[in-house]
Amino acid sequence: MIVKFLGAAREVTGSKHLIITQKDKKILFDCGLYQGKGLETDSLNRDLGFDPLEIDHIILSHAHIDHSGLIPYIYKLGFRGSVICTDATRDLCAIMLADSGAIHESDTIKFNKKRALQGLPPVEPIYTRKDAVACMNLFIGVAYNRKFYVDDNIKVKFINSGHMLGSSVVMLEVTETDGKRTIAYTGDIGRKTNKILMPPNAFPQADYLITEATYGDRLHKDLDEAREDLLYTIRHTCLEKGGKLVIPSFSVGRTQEIVFTLNQLFNDGLLPRIDIFVDSPLSVNATEIFRMHPECFNEEIEQEMESDPDPFGFDRLYYVRSVEDSKRINERREPCVIISASGMMEAGRVKHHLANTISNERNSILAVGYCAPTTLGAKILRGDKEVSIHGNVYPVRAEIFRIDSYSGHADYKEMEEYISCQDKGQLKKIFLVHGEFEAQEAYKGYLEKCGFDNIEIPEKGDWSYL
Repeated sequence: MIVKFLGAAREVTGSKHLIITQKDKKILFDCGLYQGKGLETDSLNRDLGFDPLEIDHIILSHAHIDHSGLIPYIYKLGFRGSVICTDATRDLCAIMLADSGAIHESDTIKFNKKRALQGLPPVEPIYTRKDAVACMNLFIGVAYNRKFYVDDNIKVKFINSGHMLGSSVVMLEVTETDGKRTIAYTGDIGRKTNKILMPPNAFPQADYLITEATYGDRLHKDLDEAREDLLYTIRHTCLEKGGKLVIPSFSVGRTQEIVFTLNQLFNDGLLPRIDIFVDSPLSVNATEIFRMHPECFNEEIEQEMESDPDPFGFDRLYYVRSVEDSKRINERREPCVIISASGMMEAGRVKHHLANTISNERNSILAVGYCAPTTLGAKILRGDKEVSIHGNVYPVRAEIFRIDSYSGHADYKEMEEYISCQDKGQLKKIFLVHGEFEAQEAYKGYLEKCGFDNIEIPEKGDWSYL
């Protein structure tokens, strides 16, 4: 058996890891979109490193676009194998991939207008909303902790990883001519202290481990501190300065966690009486899917729901769907909070809100998650004095805040504690993926101090016999 690393190798997007068995079955762990690299992103996404017609199965760890976002593209190119994932992941992909297709169509229209002015021919979007809807026919939902027989020689089981609704560690068991091999692919690892989701569950012993390293060189603050920091930022921006607070947030997972925290602050009588807008149709739809999957909730939110049946709604919280209502928010002069996608500030309605607020010192921008180094979010966080949004340059005068504790990714201590459910002596090799190289090197050193060995940090295109 061979594993080939085709994405998220020494970087944090584009997760794709190809397993080729002795019987030439080709199984892809995730099929994610590269994000945040400007013009380079398109060529990276179109250059797959494999033939879609040869892929038998995709086993999907979770629904985030950097793990699922190229499935419609390879469907468009002829892939007709199965996509195996948890039930909640399937439900989320139904809205997230369609949203991604619509964004590609919209971005391509804008891009082609610029090309026309330069006398260049138009280009096609990498895929459309129609492609995204059609590919959902290939999805197979499987419950957590239930062994699914892909065929006579291949079995898969999903273990809750606590990263987002439906996220999982993929346990792949393959019977080869010389015996069985078990691979554990963690996808992205969540935190024990998530406000909504169950904490990650221990996973069975594996021979080989493929695991993330996003925060391999960082520790998070406690979530109770994050609650206080969020409340301070709202009061400081909206009451003391009389401005708007923009919170760029991933539509699925992060937005619901922030809304749940705000709901608690409201119930405790601590939240200022200001309007709060969740301006993302995807966030609205995703919140409905959260309501459909209480089996993924932890004890805290279950207890909250005993007295508050809707933990994602309260007075003066407004979910915004239409473009017209979104534009009206920017016309407001009153203080308010705007939660809008995307979290890395690379696409979606948040870019319009940033353009409208970033040059006014009364306003604030609060980052609540990871921003890849080349993204607009990273440029704002590192202190750039000017940034380009939709081709226009804006001076950065708004206050910039950051809360890492809301990250859906575990920090390096939490990741090590999680994978310590494995017997170190039985692990034949560990592969670190989904992380910037510096973070991966730091995490590798930490794991070695903790007694793990035979750790590799593959580059894109690397392969290894298992």
